[in-house]
Amino acid sequence: MSDPDVIIVGEIYIDHVMSGFERWPQPGEEIVSERYTREIGGGAAITACALARLGRSVELAGFIGVDDKAWFERRLAEFGVPTRGLRVVAGATGVTLSVSTREDRSFFTHAGLNLLLEKELLADEFVARATGARHVHFAMPLAQAAAQKLLPALAAVGCTTSLDVGYQPRWLTDEANHAICQAVDYVLPNEKEAALLTQSHSPEDYFRFARKLGLPNAIVKLGAKGAMACANGATIAVAPPAVTAIDSTGSGDAFDAGFIDALLDGAELEQRLRRACICGALSTRAAGALAGLPDRHELWSTYEQTYGS
Repeated sequence: MSDPDVIIVGEIYIDHVMSGFERWPQPGEEIVSERYTREIGGGAAITACALARLGRSVELAGFIGVDDKAWFERRLAEFGVPTRGLRVVAGATGVTLSVSTREDRSFFTHAGLNLLLEKELLADEFVARATGARHVHFAMPLAQAAAQKLLPALAAVGCTTSLDVGYQPRWLTDEANHAICQAVDYVLPNEKEAALLTQSHSPEDYFRFARKLGLPNAIVKLGAKGAMACANGATIAVAPPAVTAIDSTGSGDAFDAGFIDALLDGAELEQRLRRACICGALSTRAAGALAGLPDRHELWSTYEQTYGS
């Protein structure tokens, strides 16, 4: 079994997405959804599927329940993601219910077996497996004990790393986690997450924070506005391609995949941001996080149409 290009580590969920509600129900009231989608969820799975759709060999590391194994195998196989990295054990797979009106959305989550993940990252077997990849992406709030064991081992073998903790206020506002940000090659927050890290409200404030902390690569995802980065004292801003957005679920995770794919190609920073913005934007074209993910042909055709050759 050959080593993958990328190992993606994080919490795995089954997403139940209900959308199209005219308004939020009152307590005790029932309203009916226009649309329902059952899909694999969690940033790790979305990024893995997006990278596999682009042609990368990937391994997804996380926990699922034995009763859901067959469904995960079928769905992941549609994207070319193997299940060999998943731990299948007795218990409940994590579940998220996403309920959205035309203006906003809310989430109800049961962590389930994801609570076992932190201990898994400390296992010598996992460390040995991770060091065989070219890149490891953590789609989770990485704990300090796991970071202290994993990140030096990965750096020692030249494996690059990236981190997208998601909207985790407790982790993002804990200054003790600044050391983890310093040890990771690429931290990939969105605008709200960057604001929590810095206790401020603009990308420029985040870039100042990153310089003070000594982060080598400062990147902020700006949703429909694209992305910004600061490197060597210069700021780069990239706008995404124009799309008709249906559902932005997982678009930041698709962005991560486009960035990692370009990084592995040795692309310059601006092209990494452009390819990341394309993947993030195109992922919003359909309900759920996976249906709109582009393949490599669509990535490059959109790149030429949006940015030129």
